Amino acid sequence: MKAPRLNVERVQTGVRLEKRLLKVLKAVAEVQDMTLGDLIEGVVLHAFEGKCAFGQDTLDKIASLREIYGLDLTAKHSHQLQDGEGHD
Repeated sequence: MKAPRLNVERVQTGVRLEKRLLKVLKAVAEVQDMTLGDLIEGVVLHAFEGKCAFGQDTLDKIASLREIYGLDLTAKHSHQLQDGEGHD
């Protein structure tokens, strides 16, 4: 049985993300048949509770997508990223 849907107020935002990370996020959202916004909301809500947002099958798919898109960044790179020269 599905949980009831909750009405919320959403706002448009202009968040900048690392290019390869965004590609992986979009692909994961597509695989999960959800919007990018829904995926990000779910990941953040899980993180706020110290939980992983994905099951093992999805984590395996993410590993494949990271390889496809050349995403070699990890959590240890968090807060160390900056725009490179010649990049928007």
